[in-house]
Amino acid sequence: IMKTPLIMNQLMELPPSFYHEAPDGFHYECEEYKRNLLRIWLCHPDVYTYTTDRVRTIWGFYNPKKDQYYSPINSIRKGELIDINDTRQYTSMKINYTGLEAFFV
Repeated sequence: IMKTPLIMNQLMELPPSFYHEAPDGFHYECEEYKRNLLRIWLCHPDVYTYTTDRVRTIWGFYNPKKDQYYSPINSIRKGELIDINDTRQYTSMKINYTGLEAFFV
């Protein structure tokens, strides 16, 4: 029996409302994850000595029908609905400021 290789999801264009510019040396990839749900990755430059695999970080999830973004719990589970204006170029996860940090923001 011949095993078929795992096929990577087809890459898609970033959503029109996604306005972040990737940091220097990085780039974004967007792929269909589930029906009506896209996964947005931040791909790192290939300069890591501990691996020959490409390194990427989950930026977040996007629902194209509703034009809504979600922060990630991890790379396979979407988290809370989030406003794109509250996100950063590295991640859509919220920053939880505590104590004096909240005072200086």
